Amino acid sequence: MTARSTRTPTGTPTDVVPGMPRLRVFETRAEMGAAASSDVAAELRRRLATQERVRMVFAAAPSQREVLEALVAAEGIDWTRVEAFHMDEYLGLPADAPERFAAWLREAIFGVVPFAAVHAIEPGPDPERTAQEYAAALAAAPIDVVCLGIGQNGHLAFNDPPVADLADPLDVKVVELDDACRQQQVDDECFPTFDDVPTHAITLTVPRLLAADRLFCVVPGPAKRAAVEHALTEPVSAAHPATALRTHPDVTLYVDADAAPPAPVREAFEREGG
Repeated sequence: MTARSTRTPTGTPTDVVPGMPRLRVFETRAEMGAAASSDVAAELRRRLATQERVRMVFAAAPSQREVLEALVAAEGIDWTRVEAFHMDEYLGLPADAPERFAAWLREAIFGVVPFAAVHAIEPGPDPERTAQEYAAALAAAPIDVVCLGIGQNGHLAFNDPPVADLADPLDVKVVELDDACRQQQVDDECFPTFDDVPTHAITLTVPRLLAADRLFCVVPGPAKRAAVEHALTEPVSAAHPATALRTHPDVTLYVDADAAPPAPVREAFEREGG
């Protein structure tokens, strides 16, 4: 059985925080990435000024590329005091497969800056045990920062609607990927065909992600427009997992013009600063 959570509950899944998430809209994807990176870097510097170590979780996806490219170039961050995790990993791929998220992040940031520690998800022969061990590593101390995105089907990490549980008692679990999620991996050119995409993965659960102090959510592109609108307007439920972002007290959502929601929604959530 996958490890149960040691988190302290912060409220019911439908306790919406007014004004959350803060929405920031940018004309271009490059501007969006630069702004998100600047805010993440500022948060890291602020925390490192008072904490011995910062612990953060990264998403691995093309949507995060601009943010990470700018973040590794940011000045004034003592990466030797930052501990890194990532939020999901495919099952069934060879250990050296370039499609694995740990490999993607190693190229983008894990192997670029000198982290204090990088906790890669290594599925091995027993994914359930891997999930237990990763949950224990996450629970060793609070998570300060999460850099994440939203999937076309509204997922957070690999919490697709059929398997998402906004009150999940688990921190990390093995899941089956739905068809929409697998097709997105093809559309994003991560795999050549639908059949090449793994059917299962290990993922941090929604409550585990929301247990972090601060969330920076980056969602570019026209394919994500509906998911962004649903996240901001639909009732909070597993039917649209990203609606859970509205229950967190400190989350900023960065979108480019292509992903921006309609004007009335935008006006209700938009902020000038992060």
